[in-house]
Amino acid sequence: MIDQSNAASTAKPTAIPNNPNFSSGPCSKRPGWSVNALSGALVGRSHRAKPAKARIQKAIDLIRELLEVPDDYLIGIVPASDTGAMEMALWSLLGERGVDMLAWESFGSGWITDVVKQLKLENVNRLEAPYGELPDLSKVDFNNDVVFTWNGTTSGVRVPNGDWIDAKRAGLTICDATSAVFAQDVDFSKLDVTTFSWQKVLGGEAQHGIIILSPRAVQRLESFTPDRPLPKIFRLTKGGKLISGIFAAATINTVSMIVIEDAIDAMEWGVSIGGLKAMQKRADDNFAVLNDWVEKTAWVDFLAKNPNERSNTSVCLTIVDSKISALPADEQAAFAKRMVAGLDEQNVAYDIGAYRDAPSGLRIWAGSTIEASDLEKLTPWLDWAFATEKSAL
Repeated sequence: MIDQSNAASTAKPTAIPNNPNFSSGPCSKRPGWSVNALSGALVGRSHRAKPAKARIQKAIDLIRELLEVPDDYLIGIVPASDTGAMEMALWSLLGERGVDMLAWESFGSGWITDVVKQLKLENVNRLEAPYGELPDLSKVDFNNDVVFTWNGTTSGVRVPNGDWIDAKRAGLTICDATSAVFAQDVDFSKLDVTTFSWQKVLGGEAQHGIIILSPRAVQRLESFTPDRPLPKIFRLTKGGKLISGIFAAATINTVSMIVIEDAIDAMEWGVSIGGLKAMQKRADDNFAVLNDWVEKTAWVDFLAKNPNERSNTSVCLTIVDSKISALPADEQAAFAKRMVAGLDEQNVAYDIGAYRDAPSGLRIWAGSTIEASDLEKLTPWLDWAFATEKSAL
């Protein structure tokens, strides 16, 4: 923990962020949110009832409006957050041809494990990179299906754009975009399956995932039958035809009407501030605050090596001070954890430690629901926490 008596090298800041919630999931609620935003939730009503289905459809319509999803793409709400949506895609679509699996952090690596060890597909090409880097995107074979994350939530590394994706691809592109949508330019013309959850950039509640299908993905679903049993919550077809109700507010299983109402509230806020571009600008402005601080701060750097690949949502930082870097890895991790715990005790920043599988350091959410003014107040505290812990060594 931070020992305040040893903080002589850096004065303890006085200004505290108004909102100390910098977690990378579930992420901070929109500015001004209160539980009153849920007052209209249709609790106690069947999700099959006409008014409830109308609210579910409202959530789907807002996704289309805010993300500017093409009219011929389908949007469905499915169980088990982004993980459930991705698993549904992998189990339902893969196996018709070879697959290129891209990974540069823990979630991408998890999809590789599922495809290789659970689905046991044989024609799998793995393109992997260590934390802080992207694999060589020029080596992707678009005759295969391609599975990747748009934004690596646990590494802070994102693809810079969709230019590397072949517009005339033969295979499908399946993209985990959970910490990218609403904050980054996600090119739907280059994506056949896109998944995410509301609990990231929107600060929504957990447990429900979103799956967006292109016409090419629908064609695959109706022409390819995988040689494996599918659990009910993964089934997108019946009798060789798409279950269209999933994409028209008839969800596979019971949804939480509180979660639906909360998501509607978050997206209506997004519309009210100017839509997608405004939400992206908020994330970009937030990242700029952290970027400016990193550039003038000797003890810290981005985990992402290439500036063009740095996330504007899940900002991952590594401690590069020579004294700390010389410590054994477990002591470096302990140092970062003490910083995180001390800031938590001061009610300055909650949940900003690096992901458990990632290199030690900090991870600060800078997505659209965060205020730049709170990040400006946070950075002096980061300096204070570092200086205090270092002086205690």
